[in-house]
Amino acid sequence: MTTTLSRLTLLVGVGVAAVAVSVSFGASGLGALDVWRAATTGLDPASEAILLQLRLPRTVMAALIGGALGLSGCTFQALLRNPLAEPYVLGISGGAAVGAVGVVVTGLGTRMPWTLPVGAFVGALAAMVLVLQIARRASQGGMDTRILILSGVIAGAFFNAVILLLLSLADVESFRSAVFWMMGNLSGADWQSNGLLLAFLLPSAVAVLSLARGFNLLSRGEDVAFHLGAAVPRVKLTAYLAASLMVAAAVAAGGVIGFVGLIVPHAVRLAWGNDHRMLLPASFLAGATFLLLADTGARVVVAPAELPTGVVTAIAGVPFFVALLVRRGAA
Repeated sequence: MTTTLSRLTLLVGVGVAAVAVSVSFGASGLGALDVWRAATTGLDPASEAILLQLRLPRTVMAALIGGALGLSGCTFQALLRNPLAEPYVLGISGGAAVGAVGVVVTGLGTRMPWTLPVGAFVGALAAMVLVLQIARRASQGGMDTRILILSGVIAGAFFNAVILLLLSLADVESFRSAVFWMMGNLSGADWQSNGLLLAFLLPSAVAVLSLARGFNLLSRGEDVAFHLGAAVPRVKLTAYLAASLMVAAAVAAGGVIGFVGLIVPHAVRLAWGNDHRMLLPASFLAGATFLLLADTGARVVVAPAELPTGVVTAIAGVPFFVALLVRRGAA
């Protein structure tokens, strides 16, 4: 227990440092000293507006989305008992993309910007319900994880076809907007969006964290978990619904940001083992830290232009993950 607390404390400290870096760097030129002055003696109204209405909301959103993707990725890996599972494996991102691309192509996103995240969220929820219903019907009322994966793959293929169809009908500007959204971007962050995001993430995260013991038992097999006292059907259904809701909210807020939910939980598992009492909260904290740093890089590398955050997570995450695997194999 002491070791777990010390590791989580370390991750919290690293996360706080990532928050400081995220707030202190950006295209406007305001640096760490300006942030310190804003917190103590104050700055001019324009600089304070940049910090309080642009950088800080984006920092909070990056932490929430990164944490949600890390935690949901860990949950799907535990649910499917596959360390290579990730938040988008069950077609949720495809459903969200259909909703968002549909809004962009029809022009609603231009006239009413708030419809873009709404469309993405509705699409993600529709995908979640569709995959669950297919899996339950095919499993005769149960929830066979192998059938769940197949249902997600089939639904994802269908959603990809719909996305391509919509993009083929789009004009140049709509096509560009839709593709940029699908690469992930946090430029639309504001306090209202963060409040809505937190409202969905908090109860879902609490539900997932309460399943740590059940996940530890499930890792031994469903029959063993049942005989050791785990309510296997309830654990699987709760895990699927809570993790899917987190992914839906994250994708609606920031677009499709890949690799966080795959790389972060697996990296934590390689470093510190398979105990989900440690793995779940550590995946949330590490995911938040990773996305904070990736989004900071997206804002400053080609400033004043901006890279898609999802591109940066892939470019930065894949070499790190490969190095971690090589080091683990050599140990």
